[in-house]
Amino acid sequence: MTEPRPFYHAGMRALQDRFDGRRVAEALEKHRIRHDFWDADRELIESTPFFFIATSFGDYTDCSLKSGVPGFVKIVGPGTIEYPEYDGNSMYRTLGNIRENPNVGLLFVKFDGATLRVRASGKASLHDDTDTLARHPGAKLVVRIVCEMYSNCVRSVHDLTTGTISPYMPHEGYDPPAPEWKSRDYIRDILPHNDPHREKQK
Repeated sequence: MTEPRPFYHAGMRALQDRFDGRRVAEALEKHRIRHDFWDADRELIESTPFFFIATSFGDYTDCSLKSGVPGFVKIVGPGTIEYPEYDGNSMYRTLGNIRENPNVGLLFVKFDGATLRVRASGKASLHDDTDTLARHPGAKLVVRIVCEMYSNCVRSVHDLTTGTISPYMPHEGYDPPAPEWKSRDYIRDILPHNDPHREKQK
């Protein structure tokens, strides 16, 4: 069996060390990484009308918006989702990249300023068997992805339902409040030495 890859590579580690973030990064890895869905993940994924997917192969990179009626993304097993590829522009940039390189990144986000984002990376495969296509009316192909997931706090998500910019975004003359996650018991005492909220969390 192949050993799972580390969650962080050398480039990530170098920046964590430069900005004194390794402790926080390791705590987030320990407490937030998962290979099956939390209830909040299910609620967001199964009701989403869209998500973003990034793919690559060699010098070819692509990020695409995938849309459908809520329920078009289906959870079909532990840590496993499917979504349909409908009729498109015949470029097959997403599917072509997946065909050559199964590594993908996904972002599920609801722009309401309140719902946690779910970020996922995983291995994708293409399916066109009768049973799989039957689960996705109108699909030309179905993409199945086995995911590794973690959540992001909502501080960077603007509320597009009201047109409200997130209050956590810094700008001249404004000191943003600390996000909730920095006060968690496994985070508050290990914040980077130059974190502006370090003293506030103690």
